[in-house]
Amino acid sequence: MEPLPFTLLDTSAPPVPGGTVPDRLRGLLRDGGLDLPRPGHGATAARWATLARWGRSDLPLARLAEGHADAVAILDDAGGTPEPGTLYGVWAARSGGTGGELTGGTGAWKLRGTVRFCSGAHDLDRALVVASGPSGMRLVDVRLDDPGIRRIDDSWNTAGMRASDTLDVEFHGVAVADDALLGDPGFYTDRPGFWWGGAGVAAVWLGGAAGIVDDLFALLRDRGPDPYQLAHAGALYAALQATDALLVRTAEQIDADPKSDHRTAAWTARAAAEQTCRTVLDVAPRVAGVAALSRGGTPAQRLADLGVYVRQHHGERDLAALGAAVLATGDLAMGDLATGAPVTETQGAGGRDGSATR
Repeated sequence: MEPLPFTLLDTSAPPVPGGTVPDRLRGLLRDGGLDLPRPGHGATAARWATLARWGRSDLPLARLAEGHADAVAILDDAGGTPEPGTLYGVWAARSGGTGGELTGGTGAWKLRGTVRFCSGAHDLDRALVVASGPSGMRLVDVRLDDPGIRRIDDSWNTAGMRASDTLDVEFHGVAVADDALLGDPGFYTDRPGFWWGGAGVAAVWLGGAAGIVDDLFALLRDRGPDPYQLAHAGALYAALQATDALLVRTAEQIDADPKSDHRTAAWTARAAAEQTCRTVLDVAPRVAGVAALSRGGTPAQRLADLGVYVRQHHGERDLAALGAAVLATGDLAMGDLATGAPVTETQGAGGRDGSATR
């Protein structure tokens, strides 16, 4: 692929690594590969380029690596420091009436409830868990070796993203120290970084879509494309490049004004990435054909993974929030628009693991 002056996607596909996802994730942690530039500090595009590269190589690995990187950024926002040699995740889902609940009070906090879509359920060391509390939503730093934590091993029953070890997790009165509560009530979603992180997830989606297109282009080169397949190839290339350019521009906006949440810019980038992914998911199987999809290897698994992962975008619900922000200003300028309405269960914000909040 021909690069833009700055592009999240490399000119060539990264190699597909060997080994299990947990082993490769630990290797990245050990070798410093998970140490990304902080968002909003001048190198957000470089951060997202790494996220896209991970997604282009292996979406389940990218899901866990992005979650760790996001957790580290959240700890930084809270004035904390990650524990060395520790893999983190962010477990924020509050789907279908589930979610963490913080009870008790100072010196006697307990975490209870079921949190759905907890990626890395068996392999992470710590998770930042969103939980409702007496004074509002809190973010809790939890060690995952506590005996009061139970993984529901039969709670993920699809081939897509299976390697991300995403399960429902139950918390049965897990003791929470006062210093494990990060920030004030509402801290998780009130940060500008909440919205920036949502756009970072879109960079992973973009990488996942690019990985599928890599496989498709390799297939076409091997067998010789017809004119219709060439037309599809050109359309997919254009869609990837357009979303890439929008994400780069969004990253530049964040770095130029890190005090703003850039909510509408993040919504827009996510919507564009989701549309590109849906286009790839629709077109690539039709171009590849049954033989390429039914004989094992990476293409079918990549399609299954991306089809599940991109549903962290809430479709029309998120588009409605974007439309409301645009209509509130009456402005189609290239810059960021109004901040929009607060995050609600019905509106959504960017979805981490299927929740109504990112």
